[in-house]
Amino acid sequence: MTMRLRLLAPLLAAALAAAGCTESGEPPAPDVLRVGLAAPATLLPADVRDQPGRLLAGALWTPLSDYDPATGKLTPRAAESVTSADRITWTVKLRDGGKFHDGTPVTAQSYVDTWQAIGAERWQASRVVKDLLRAKEITAPDPLTIRLVLDRPSGQVPALLSSPALVPLPASVLKSRDWPGFAQRPVGNGPFRLDGAWQPSGGKLIRMADAPGKARVIELKTGDAAAQYDEVKAGKLDLSTFVPGDRHEAMHADFAQRHVMWALPTAAYLGFPLTAKHFSDATVRHGFALGIDRAALEAGALGKQVDPAKSLLPPAVAPGERSSTCRPCTFDAGAGKSLLTQAEFPTTPVHFGQSPASWLRPLADQVSAAVGVPLAAEPGEGPFALDVALMTPSPQETLAEIVKATGYSSDGFADLLKSAEETDAADSGEVYRLVENQLLRDLPVAPLWSGHGHAVWAERAGEVKATPFGGVDLSGVSVR
Repeated sequence: MTMRLRLLAPLLAAALAAAGCTESGEPPAPDVLRVGLAAPATLLPADVRDQPGRLLAGALWTPLSDYDPATGKLTPRAAESVTSADRITWTVKLRDGGKFHDGTPVTAQSYVDTWQAIGAERWQASRVVKDLLRAKEITAPDPLTIRLVLDRPSGQVPALLSSPALVPLPASVLKSRDWPGFAQRPVGNGPFRLDGAWQPSGGKLIRMADAPGKARVIELKTGDAAAQYDEVKAGKLDLSTFVPGDRHEAMHADFAQRHVMWALPTAAYLGFPLTAKHFSDATVRHGFALGIDRAALEAGALGKQVDPAKSLLPPAVAPGERSSTCRPCTFDAGAGKSLLTQAEFPTTPVHFGQSPASWLRPLADQVSAAVGVPLAAEPGEGPFALDVALMTPSPQETLAEIVKATGYSSDGFADLLKSAEETDAADSGEVYRLVENQLLRDLPVAPLWSGHGHAVWAERAGEVKATPFGGVDLSGVSVR
């Protein structure tokens, strides 16, 4: 009898897992979705920098609109429309009836006051308000109208306003400025509210309005990605929003069509000190760029969490369709070594640092072997890591980061960048391509890779979709 029970135990466990049951034998409630995620750094939307934070912000808040950088198409959400006749004065009309989770109304003044508060803080989103939006005037002429007057024409305003960082905050927190307290108990205007305070172990989301076939309650559990992957496979979780590198190959067999990958609003570059003697020559910079085997780093040190760069702008913000791969994005050790020889680059060790980026040392070792230049991955006047975490789907933000980090300038570049920004978003792809081409020619930075997210789910979940700035759309996931 004992031997028979031992033989039956694995079969019973498999049957329970297939039925979506827990180890106790009790299936989850039909309107409950169990989701695994990494612990977010903060739930304050204006300071969110990581994937789990964006996931939760997308559930707790509704942005003014969604924006597709490839086409320049805007899909209204909390806004009814975003319009301008001259790309200087912009009018945002809000949908009537918007409310925060505490029942107070969301008005145009809610946005004006929130953006003023963001501009006064040292948050990730502060530069969006001050450096990119650069409005001379932001007012609320009536409860459903936001009026922006810029200091110059900009076709990027729809992209900027779609940022999940610029969602409204309730008057109570704007008055108290208790940001740590608010991050523990955030009050948004989105499809879900947080039930109680956020805990290190997770939290619970409650849907604000009925949605047949969708989850009414979402139980969020933080923890190890590998363990959560296995829990989804065993039926103890319905969805995991992070897949570790050592599960990438197995994922296709374990979950067949029940997995999704999406571009993240993150990118990495190798920046060059343009004023340094040995790096003032673009030939040298191209030589180093060609010595980088991005695919090897992606499969090794980076744990398959990135996509090797094919262009200067990452997919999350690149306007227009992309097909070819830029020349400095390819690995060609022979050509790289030849360029450095041509430029008479010295064979003395080069300090290759100024950043704590975990990938810098393996990259330095790799390039050193490829092009024959001894590199030391430590602070010094040499190439440096530039990791970019974007707050908006506008290519202007990425380009501003590159210019700021490297001090790059050249004849006509400022005018070209200004022209791209002023062009209507739907028509800006061609102009931004010219901007990219100039940067790829002069190469103040070598594109390395952009981040991507992965999710896997159990059979009782369905309709799982994700976007770069929101991650998995929890409001759209169906349960059965």
